Amino acid sequence: MPKSPDPFFQPVSAIESPRFAGVPTFMRLPHLTPDHDRYADVEIGLIGVPWDSGTTNRPGPRHGPRQLRDYSTMIRAMNPVNGINPFALTNCADLGDVGANPSDIQDAMRQITEFYSAITGAGIIPMTAGGDHLVSLPVLRGLAQNGPLGMIHFDAHTDLFDTYFGGFKYTHGTPFRRAIEERLLDPKRVVQIGIRGTAYNTEDIDWGLEQGVTIIRIEELFDRGIPDVMAQARDIAGTQPTYCSFDIDVIDPAFAPGTGTPEIGGVTSFQAQQLVRELSGVNLVGADLVEVSPPFDPSGGTGWLGVSIMFELMCMLAQAHKNRV
Repeated sequence: MPKSPDPFFQPVSAIESPRFAGVPTFMRLPHLTPDHDRYADVEIGLIGVPWDSGTTNRPGPRHGPRQLRDYSTMIRAMNPVNGINPFALTNCADLGDVGANPSDIQDAMRQITEFYSAITGAGIIPMTAGGDHLVSLPVLRGLAQNGPLGMIHFDAHTDLFDTYFGGFKYTHGTPFRRAIEERLLDPKRVVQIGIRGTAYNTEDIDWGLEQGVTIIRIEELFDRGIPDVMAQARDIAGTQPTYCSFDIDVIDPAFAPGTGTPEIGGVTSFQAQQLVRELSGVNLVGADLVEVSPPFDPSGGTGWLGVSIMFELMCMLAQAHKNRV
């Protein structure tokens, strides 16, 4: 018997209270801290990581979580395409932000890892709003406690570079190289989709392929089509625990200009939804949406697109959780 939705964990309906009223939380869900008496009942936790110290050019993703929270008040409860209501399937809550040190990268990553280690220990599935893409590394350190994870990664860039600026190893261009080196990810179960743009060289791609990473450029995605590529991605992920990382710059800057490293020739907003919906059946144990930079899109359209993708990811996380229990 499917469980009945817990009224405590339901989002506030705009039919009952205007979207612009009250203190904003992700999806208008309850905001809980570990000392709350319902914290142990949370199954999916929405978390902000307002930190962008790994950015190498255009800063601003540290402001992403606040904007994403605000715009998420527009999200309704049900996905009309697949019929999933994540709030009916799982107990969801806003778990607040990680107070990551903006002045010390190593200290910030320690703080993020400690937060996510506690989340993992509590049995909560994290849906993260970044922050730049370096955020994913300490998140994975907190999640991959029982062995390497698989990953389905949507991005214009591989983020498999080794170093920047004469040997510095921790930027938003290096997280997944570090994650593979630290055995947080199983490279043979990692697929990267949407890669494009000019390049310095092919070192990042060559290294990834040597490790067993599957790299699908945007041209291949468009030539083969989303269903075919995502069928391959599901095969690569298999049935083992898998993470999803979604960089907003996989989407063409015509739709998502508010990001630090935009690349032309990306997917449309609708194609982005299609990509995430094709994660159905993957054993997802966490996801992130990163690199929304509000200063570069005064219209707020990138933020609205970002939180809409977060909702799609939540649907897949809720479905995966239901399939496990």
